[in-house]
Amino acid sequence: MVTAQSRSAQVHARLDHPVVDADGHHLELGPVFLDYVKRVGGQTMLDRYLDSGMASGELWMREGRRDPKAPRQGWWSFPARNTLDRATACLPRLFYERLDEIGIDYAVVYPTVSRTLAGLPDEEMRIGCCRAYNTYAAEVYREYADRMTAVAVIPVITPEQGVEELEYAVKELGHKAIMISGGLTYPRRPVPGLQGDRSDLAAFGHYVDFMGLDSDYDYDPLWAKCVELKVAVTSHSSGMGWGSRRSAENHIYNHIGHFAAAGEAFCKALFLGGVTRRFPSLKFAFLEGGVAWACSLYGSLVGHWEKRNVNYLEENLDPATIDRELMLQLISEYGDPQITAKLEEFRQIYERELPRPADMDEFSHCRIRRAEEIRDLFVPNFYFGCEADDRTNAWAFNSKINPFGARLRAVFGSDVGHFDVPDMKEVLAEAHELVDNGVMTDEDFRDFMFTNPVSLYAGMNPEFFKGTRIEAAADKLLQRGL
Repeated sequence: MVTAQSRSAQVHARLDHPVVDADGHHLELGPVFLDYVKRVGGQTMLDRYLDSGMASGELWMREGRRDPKAPRQGWWSFPARNTLDRATACLPRLFYERLDEIGIDYAVVYPTVSRTLAGLPDEEMRIGCCRAYNTYAAEVYREYADRMTAVAVIPVITPEQGVEELEYAVKELGHKAIMISGGLTYPRRPVPGLQGDRSDLAAFGHYVDFMGLDSDYDYDPLWAKCVELKVAVTSHSSGMGWGSRRSAENHIYNHIGHFAAAGEAFCKALFLGGVTRRFPSLKFAFLEGGVAWACSLYGSLVGHWEKRNVNYLEENLDPATIDRELMLQLISEYGDPQITAKLEEFRQIYERELPRPADMDEFSHCRIRRAEEIRDLFVPNFYFGCEADDRTNAWAFNSKINPFGARLRAVFGSDVGHFDVPDMKEVLAEAHELVDNGVMTDEDFRDFMFTNPVSLYAGMNPEFFKGTRIEAAADKLLQRGL
């Protein structure tokens, strides 16, 4: 089934470095996966999973029939006419045999349907189905470990659940890559007072917990366990159904930007919550949303610190520093009669003592004292999954635009197996068009395809690529320092 010298294979032949796919996808073999659900949870759990509609993809259709205002989800999302690619995404051995044709040396493979398991509202089914998938992924991909690894899905509705499944997935099943959230986004918590039967409040009855700020739980034990087990924290989450992304008519309206919105929200919470300050070695990746949002966020954090750090606030924005007499004099001198008639009211306003927040330093968790520290707590810890056809990938490497000359850590994520990749064997060639068109340099492309993905995984676990096709190249990179 493998054809000779695809465009991507030709591109790969000209490179002086391997290609690591940080976000490939496989399509689960449903009947096989269901055997694992039954093995882990018994017939009762299998029946509950089948009844939920998750296995058949009918969940949105069911919601749409029940609630005509339910946000429209995607459908027909996988290769069809290109049957070879459809089979490739389903069959690990075929995927493995075609990697050279696709132009990939090593692939980290994410689930598709099972991305949603970590957010199932039924706790017992959530924990059991994640365990079933992780067992399935470990066993099905084990013999292809020299070129592929499938991630484990870790439920994090509570940090305790996450720690328990992390321990099992890494120590018992041998997983070395994980995903902490998926299609149903991050933990959703009930909002007091907005529960009950009122359908007009149903969309507002929960808030999203981004596990860094304003959380009901302390997630530091989960982050500490990731450091202990040497796994990077990767998130492949959806913003579908948030805010304005609630069109019942148009899936594209809901889809555009939703991965970026989810990544930005999680990243902001981690940074402003001080997670990278407390866990400086821990690496996070936000997949499939590109990197443009991260460049904007990084610049905005620097800009906000410059204009909202506590010293700037007290020196420039504290109402107590207003020269009241000068203000009143200027109102009297320059105000028209309608304004000067209110002079006494203005005096009372400016003499009023305004309340002050108990803690005005909103960067206190990450203990920022110089703007450069934002770079130091952001750039080394965060990685951003980018697809081949996104021209804004080049922004990550533009040190002239990014504050303090930063090059953000964009990583290549092919997204093979999904609707936006009509031909797997074209994806590397498509990514390289950014170099061909002068948007990226060869150095940028090397970082995108090799240096940054190796840094993400081997930066946590130096043994990550041991026994793989790229072991020697990864070791050489590690010796130079990441």
